[in-house]
Amino acid sequence: MATTVMIGTRKGLWVGRSEDRDDWSLSGPHHDMEEVYSCLVDTRGGRTRLFAGASSPWLGPQVRWSDDHGATWQETAGGGVRFPEGSDGTVERIWQLAPGAEDGVVYAGTEPGAVFRSVDHGETFTLEQALWDHPHRPEWGEGFGGQAFHTVLPHPTDPSSVTAALSTGGVYRTTDGGASWEPRNQGIRADFLPEGQQLPEFGQCVHKVARHPSRPERLYAQNHGGVYRSDDEGGSWTSIADGLPSDFGFPIVVHPHQPDTIYVFPLGGGDGRYPPEGRARVWRSRDAGESWEPLDRGLPEQFYVAVMRDAFCTDGADPAGLYFGARNGSVWASTDEGGSWREIARDLPDVMSVRAGVDAAG
Repeated sequence: MATTVMIGTRKGLWVGRSEDRDDWSLSGPHHDMEEVYSCLVDTRGGRTRLFAGASSPWLGPQVRWSDDHGATWQETAGGGVRFPEGSDGTVERIWQLAPGAEDGVVYAGTEPGAVFRSVDHGETFTLEQALWDHPHRPEWGEGFGGQAFHTVLPHPTDPSSVTAALSTGGVYRTTDGGASWEPRNQGIRADFLPEGQQLPEFGQCVHKVARHPSRPERLYAQNHGGVYRSDDEGGSWTSIADGLPSDFGFPIVVHPHQPDTIYVFPLGGGDGRYPPEGRARVWRSRDAGESWEPLDRGLPEQFYVAVMRDAFCTDGADPAGLYFGARNGSVWASTDEGGSWREIARDLPDVMSVRAGVDAAG
């Protein structure tokens, strides 16, 4: 069972390969000195294609892909993700790369807040114009990291339905193939707004949204203050933060085979953008957020760095492998679903994205 881990950093991409998820070989840096905020290990169609959303300070952003585990890379001439001529936008970074429900479809979420769609395996992209033209867009704000669609969740069986989220705008969904988009934020608080205005229709600073393909109506969200669950595809949200040491953090990850099992990496929020007590701990819920347990076997007791929204993932295997990378350049892995951890890379640049997958057959 060959497994690939992609590690996107502020100064390039590293690709890890392992036959047993125990011994890892690491190649890189690929796309040296470029920011890699998004990665994707796409195993659809009987092949493994690696995608990297890289941003050069000189040449701008580009989606690159490799069909040989990173040995060689290709890109679309002139830039794969660009606003059409006459538009008032310029793509600065690619924050998200996500596979669609149909083979060949790939979505890209960008900064500024826009979503692009590819139907040719990520080789060219087209702007989701109705979302870019949404009447709410002029009122979307920016988090400290910028304004970007950092989450794109195509419905696993309905190609016309996509859920997307940005900071600070909130969660939006289309059910008509992108012709229209509606906000889906009822119940998500925006504590940074004045008293009495903290449950707006849109404008929430959502950090990440996740769901399991076998139960697509259920969504989980890690907010800028708040951890939530929705059982009606974002129509309403309920807090599931009780039992966590903090409700602030960036990633939220769903177990690949158990839709009620989720993982978060809490931070101290305004009291410190590092784990509470300075201890590295992943927190797991096996009952859809009703209760939580810490998982820290093998993790360092002194850990004063953050894990970003796309720097935590699973590999889809059984038992599930879990991986997270931190802003100190360390990458940690668990092959027993979080029961124990070990470091598989260290001293890399600031880690922004970690994605993993088991090689496709064929």
